[in-house]
Amino acid sequence: MQIVNRQQVAELGGNDPIKALQDVEDTVRLLRNGEAVMPAETHVDLDTPLGKVYALPARVGGRFNATGVKWTAHRPRAADGYPQAMATTLLNRADNGLPVGLVESGSLTATRTAAVSALALKLAAPLRPSRVLLLGAGVQARAHLDMLAAHFPDLEMVYCWNKTPEPLADMLSHSGDLPWPVTQFETLSDALRQHWDVLITCTSASEPFLRPGIWRAGTLVLQIGYHEVAFETIAAADKVVVDLWGDFKLTSAKSLFQMYRAGLFDEQNVAADLTNLLVDGWRPSATDRVYFSSFGLNVFDIALAARVLQAAVDQGQGSNLPFGWEAADAD
Repeated sequence: MQIVNRQQVAELGGNDPIKALQDVEDTVRLLRNGEAVMPAETHVDLDTPLGKVYALPARVGGRFNATGVKWTAHRPRAADGYPQAMATTLLNRADNGLPVGLVESGSLTATRTAAVSALALKLAAPLRPSRVLLLGAGVQARAHLDMLAAHFPDLEMVYCWNKTPEPLADMLSHSGDLPWPVTQFETLSDALRQHWDVLITCTSASEPFLRPGIWRAGTLVLQIGYHEVAFETIAAADKVVVDLWGDFKLTSAKSLFQMYRAGLFDEQNVAADLTNLLVDGWRPSATDRVYFSSFGLNVFDIALAARVLQAAVDQGQGSNLPFGWEAADAD
């Protein structure tokens, strides 16, 4: 059984945007074929305020041959200097249940989320993306900036805004040579006034701040954070697209699912999900205003972790933990 830490995940290609998109595409096809499943999550409370630990199981067949659980502690008010979210992923083989390994998976989560956004940009954008407005400067925003550089090097411009300027400046100073110019804005209103065709929200806002006036024909809004987009803004979209519509609609804090539980959104109005985009070829019209809600599917975490663990075995990386039993013990 291999144990792989965060640094080794990066060295093994876990944060590679190109490989991550291929993982996501392969998993979407497996979902359509019934070779990947994602049961409902469960959680237990922590003693720290608002703290919870979530168990998110999934199975992914095909080249991944993995079943596992992502175990994530959310600690939004823990004042100990450690990250607010801590995630590990435990994998077994899907064919016979043998343990495979344990991966520190915080960066994998950001990478797979950005890979889903790449798929949405390629297939759900009304027009070919040219000017992107990125809101936020945390882990998800950094992963999305890497994704844009890898998959969309021919963009005309990337606009950036964050509520506090220091994290944004730090993010850009550590981003290396980007293939397009970046313009930073001090105020959200100035950023929103730009002629963007894609808006990506990667903030931690708990109250919506994006109102219907943001929409123009032929634009795409990708919501990565929990509650940045007001209900009336979603209602003003011509098409609503999701990564998946599942039982999490009953509990998730995402704007769209809050809207659904409030009786203000009919699930019949979901125009497409990832399988419709990738397998069925669904596309919006050039003048549509498209809203994409990214819930964040843990089935992708299992896929990326399976690839990383296989690379760890192939390259002799990670820490090997013998279980101490042999096949004969099963007799």
